[in-house]
Amino acid sequence: MVAQRSTRSAIHDPRDKRLGKLRRKRQQLTLGIAFVLTLIVVAVGLKLTGLLDLGSGVAEAQAIEPQVDERNDSVEANINLPQPQETIPAVAMVPEGLEESEPVQEVEETLVTAEPPSANVMQSLPTQAHLIQYEENAPILYYAQSGDSIGVLAVRFGVEAAEITSTSPLPEEGFIPEGQLLLIPNRLGQTSSNLKLFPDSEVVNSPSSIGFDTQAFLDEAGGYLAGYSETVYAFGRMRGSEIIDKVAREFAIHPRLLLALIEYQSGWVYGDPISKFARSYPLGIELPDTPGLYHQLVKAAGIIESGYYGWREGTVVTVNFKDGWELRLAADLNCGTVGLMSFFSSLNQFEDWSRNLYSENGFLATYEKMFGDPWIIAQAYEPIFTPHVLQPELILPFEEGITWTYTVGPHAAWGAAAVRAALDFSPPSAEPGCGENWSWVTSAGSGLVVRSEAGTVVVDMDGDGHEQTGWNIIYLHVATAHRVPVGTWVEAGDRIGHPSCEGGISTGTHLHIVRRYNGEWVPAEGPLSFVMSGWKAKSGSQYLSGWLVKGDEVVKANTLGPSSAHIHR
Repeated sequence: MVAQRSTRSAIHDPRDKRLGKLRRKRQQLTLGIAFVLTLIVVAVGLKLTGLLDLGSGVAEAQAIEPQVDERNDSVEANINLPQPQETIPAVAMVPEGLEESEPVQEVEETLVTAEPPSANVMQSLPTQAHLIQYEENAPILYYAQSGDSIGVLAVRFGVEAAEITSTSPLPEEGFIPEGQLLLIPNRLGQTSSNLKLFPDSEVVNSPSSIGFDTQAFLDEAGGYLAGYSETVYAFGRMRGSEIIDKVAREFAIHPRLLLALIEYQSGWVYGDPISKFARSYPLGIELPDTPGLYHQLVKAAGIIESGYYGWREGTVVTVNFKDGWELRLAADLNCGTVGLMSFFSSLNQFEDWSRNLYSENGFLATYEKMFGDPWIIAQAYEPIFTPHVLQPELILPFEEGITWTYTVGPHAAWGAAAVRAALDFSPPSAEPGCGENWSWVTSAGSGLVVRSEAGTVVVDMDGDGHEQTGWNIIYLHVATAHRVPVGTWVEAGDRIGHPSCEGGISTGTHLHIVRRYNGEWVPAEGPLSFVMSGWKAKSGSQYLSGWLVKGDEVVKANTLGPSSAHIHR
C-alpha cells in the first residue's frame, strides 16, 4: 500500500517556509544594492558638473598653480630625459681602485612596500614590457647562451642542478655549448619579459670598441660634451672624451654605451643641457656632493656591471625599483640586458622603467640613432666565450722561495662593479699599513705590457696590443719605482714592480690581481676558475673570504696574516 502525502497547504511545509524567507532576503538585498549604486552615480555626476567638491582647498590650489621642480624645468628641451626622483636606492659603492678591506655598508632607506603594477598600468605600457606567467606543469625548453654554466642556470631557474637535463651530455664544469637544448622544470611563476634588449659585447669593453674614437665622435656630434672638461682627482683637468675613455678602460665598460646613456638622459652629446639638474648630473643619478661627468660614469658603471656580472655569477635574479618593488627576471635573459635593466630600475619605478626600455622612443631608439643596431654590430664579436676557452697556464705572482700572505678571497675586480674576480696578496713586511716594500711582484704569465700607470700594470697575453681582446692580467697597487714600462714583453716570473698602496684607496701594501677575457672580467670561481701554480681559487660565504686549494692543501684568506694564510711558490 502506498502511503499518502499530507493534503495540508504547501505554505505550512517547513522547507517551503525557508525558501520563502530566502526569497524575501534576496529582494531586500537587491533593493539595498540598487539604492547604494544610485547614490554613487548621483555623487559622481555632481562631482563632474562641479556641484560637489570632494577635495580640499589645498588640492584645489595645486590644480590651479602646479609647483615646478627646478631640476625638471626644461625636460621638454631634452629628448627622452627621464623625470628625476627625490631619492635613489642606495648602491654599495667602492671608489675607483679601492680594495674592500672592510665591508661596504649600504645606506638604509625607509620605503613603503610597493604593490605590483595594476592591470590598468600594464595596459598603458608597451606590450613587450608585460610580465610573463609560465604554465605550471610545462617544462621550459632553454637554449644555452654563451657563458652559461649548470650551477648558474639552476639559480636563475630556481631548480636543482641535477634537475636540468639535455639530449646531449652536460659538462660538470666549464661552459655549456651555445645553442644546446636543455629541459628545465618550471618553478618561476611570474617574471619580467624575456625579450633580450642589448648584447653583451656592447656592454663590456669588448673587441667591438677597437678603433672607436670618442673625441672624433663628439666633435662630429657638436654638442655640449665635445668641449666639456672637468678636474678629476689625481689626474688633473680632463676633457669629456678622456673621462669616458678612462672609465671605459678601467671599468671594462663599452664607451658607446656610456655615450648613448649620456645622450638619452641629458642630451649632452648633440645638444646643450638647459636644466640645472641635467648640467650637474648628465646620467640622471643625483649625487649631491659629487656632481660632474666622472662621478656619474663611475656610479653608472658600478650599477650596470653589478647587474651584468651578478647575472653571470648567479648572485642577481631580480631588479629592484625606486619604490621598493622587486621583480624576478626571466631566466633566459642575457647579461647585457640585465645590466641595462639594473641601471634604469635604480632610477625609476616600474612604469617609467618599462617605457625607458621598451617604448619606441626609449633608450634603444637613441642608441640606434647614434650607432646603429647593436645586435647587428654584435654579430661580428660574439660569443665572448666559446665552450673550449681555457685559462692559460699561470704562476703565483711573486718570486720563488718568498712567502706572501693570501689576504682577500674573490672580490670586486675594480671599484663598485660587483664581480668576484680579484685576489689579494700581501708581501712579507715588518710594518703594517702603507709603507715601501722591496719585494717583487712578478708576471703570472707571458705577454705584452700595454698599460703602466697610476699603480696599474696590464699584461696583454695575446700580444696584439689591445686590452679588449683575449686574456689580460691586471696588476693593481704596483709602485711607481721600478714599475715595468709600456711596450715591454714579459715572461712568466719576470719582475713587474713592487707592491704598494698606489692606484686607489688601500689600508695596506698589497697586490690586487684580476683577469679579463675579450674585455669581460672573469670571476675567480666558476667555469674559468683562477688557477696559479696549481692553486685554485674558491669563494667563501662571508664578505672577502675565500680559499686557495691545491690537492689536499688549503690556504685560507686572512688579512691578519696568520700562518694558515701563508703561500709561496
